[in-house]
Amino acid sequence: MPSHSLTSPEIFQHVRIVMGMVVGLSVTRLLNGLVRIIQHPNQTRIYPVHIGWVLALLLMLLHFWWWELWLVELPVWTFETYLFLIIYAITLFFLSAFLFPDSISDYTGYEQFFIARRKWFFTFFGLTVVFDLIDTLIKGPAHYAMFSIEYWFRVPVYLVLCGIAIVSSNRRFHLAFVMLGLFYEMSWIIRHFETLQ
Repeated sequence: MPSHSLTSPEIFQHVRIVMGMVVGLSVTRLLNGLVRIIQHPNQTRIYPVHIGWVLALLLMLLHFWWWELWLVELPVWTFETYLFLIIYAITLFFLSAFLFPDSISDYTGYEQFFIARRKWFFTFFGLTVVFDLIDTLIKGPAHYAMFSIEYWFRVPVYLVLCGIAIVSSNRRFHLAFVMLGLFYEMSWIIRHFETLQ
């Protein structure tokens, strides 16, 4: 144990190193998958919904890393908070792995793969929505007050859509969901996270 008490910013710097490693692995997996598709376009049939979720998840990971900078202001750190944040980051990595597994040779292409494995993907996606809510609450009332009623509407809507995506293989629904998710995420970031002031 150190001979002096660590400040919250010092603890945050320690924690963000571990979170950064996990987020880095997630981004690497997604980028490698996209590069593999570009390098071998005829090897596996692509699926626009799958590519849409890859882009949405890349955006979510960048957003997550930016969003977590607010933790520097957390007055008290506990091991439980640290563990929660690492599990949150690991959940995002699982989403990346579900989009680009080591092999999809058992499937005819990314469409069949994505629809067949959608229950896993959207279960973990729903978990990230819940983790996002807890993460926001951890940062304190001053933080979540800046989002207005929209945030509290956003969470249940995403959970309902994830529930539908788990049980439904309707291609039109999945296309609409990924388009909504991608554009809404971009809108949310532009409106709320342009600066950290």
